[in-house]
Amino acid sequence: MVARVSTVAFQGIEGVPVEVQVMIAPGKVLMHIVGLPDKAVAESRERVQAALHASGLALPPKKVTVNLAPADLPKEGSHFDLAIALGLMAALGAIPADALSSYTVIGELNLDGTIAPVAGALPAAIAANAMGKGLICPAESGPEAAWAGKEVDILAPRSLIALANHFRGTQVLTRPEPSVRASAANLPDLADIKGQESAKRALEVAAAGGHNLLFVGPPGSGKSMLASRLPSILPPLSTNELLEVSMIHSIAGQLSGGKLSDRRPYRAPHHSATMAALVGGGLRARPGEASLAHHGILFLDELPEFSPQALDALRQPLETGECVIARANHRVAYPAGIQLVAAMNPCRCGMAGEPGHTCARGPRCASDYQGRISGPLLDRIDIRIDVPAVSAADLIRPTTAEKSADVALRVARARERQQERFERAGAKEITTNARCSTAMIETIAEPDAAGLQLLRDAAEKMKFSARGYHRILKVARTLADLDDKPTVGRIHLAEAISYRIAGERLAAHA
Repeated sequence: MVARVSTVAFQGIEGVPVEVQVMIAPGKVLMHIVGLPDKAVAESRERVQAALHASGLALPPKKVTVNLAPADLPKEGSHFDLAIALGLMAALGAIPADALSSYTVIGELNLDGTIAPVAGALPAAIAANAMGKGLICPAESGPEAAWAGKEVDILAPRSLIALANHFRGTQVLTRPEPSVRASAANLPDLADIKGQESAKRALEVAAAGGHNLLFVGPPGSGKSMLASRLPSILPPLSTNELLEVSMIHSIAGQLSGGKLSDRRPYRAPHHSATMAALVGGGLRARPGEASLAHHGILFLDELPEFSPQALDALRQPLETGECVIARANHRVAYPAGIQLVAAMNPCRCGMAGEPGHTCARGPRCASDYQGRISGPLLDRIDIRIDVPAVSAADLIRPTTAEKSADVALRVARARERQQERFERAGAKEITTNARCSTAMIETIAEPDAAGLQLLRDAAEKMKFSARGYHRILKVARTLADLDDKPTVGRIHLAEAISYRIAGERLAAHA
């Protein structure tokens, strides 16, 4: 007799069906696991045997063969433990085999028979629902899996004994409830920043349209402070966005206690991060910082200090919204719809352009430093703003700065106008102007006569690329949305071009 238990293997954020087949037959006393298992799966043999023994169930002195089908699909991770153990229990008659036929199983076993949490509970629950099955998962992963929908039958036992008792009818396992992480109440506020009104305006525009943003200024001017306050003015994640983000974080094992949060991700890797750390990769092709920042912000401080190869690896994700990791034996795609926010000094000594300062190496100090950033990457940054040093008068003068809550209301209204416009155009999947296609932006951001003349003159003088031209239209459309104007006017294009001109000056050094 062969006992069969359904489980999943993860490819990207998708759960691929895997069948665990267990057969107990006469022969040499040994337990074999076949079907391209990695080291963690192969070691499950010892964990399963110890957990069954601790639960009062001993394996018979026979040959046990465990096959993970399909056999040509690599199996990685410790979440196969529970499925293998339940297959053995069904083969031994400890639990009814037909009781497992309607469930997909994931979970790692401890030596005492308890079930440890694993990564990927939410994608596994969604995959199980697609197969018309319920899910058996660890108790600590239950609140996460419950987000897959109320129609999914979820069992979240704490031990093998509790699960066996449930199937015998002597104990009833209740369905776990979706868990939400409490929103942070102490997010950094824009009111903390004195001066820098132009930079605050650029931050608001970037938040309203989802545009990429670059701050350039001397040390201590407040670039990192401005970037850290961007989450406080962004709207919360929608339900669909919440599930997408949570699936990525679940695969990466970064959902604490299975609790989901509607706050947009904010990732700020150190400039020593490798290419694999930024876009994903490694032996098991894990998601990188760009994917972990999906529907959120990827903040790169000290931008020129990142390796040029790592920065250029972001060019495709910024354009396509996904990171594709291709290897000789497999290909994995992780979503990466990010808003890139970066900060840098104007030169290596950090003070180029400041009154009364002259770099020891002259103009070459700035050109060499800024040249570490490639032109194609800069071309993908919509807004570039200079952040000058804050004067002592700005710090001493008692002023009342605008709070993040007030700016967030304007940003939310602008985003609502964008979503309504895209829904009318039949493009519900687009949520911000920055994600709009070139064909659509030419229609929805068609400027008036005065604006069209200004755009034509600026394009001829500054030699904007085709991408630069369309990104100016996108920023101008966002500025019009903030003003609640149906048509893009000359004033909106003038401000959008001013953000682009600063970027063209920087690109000239690249």
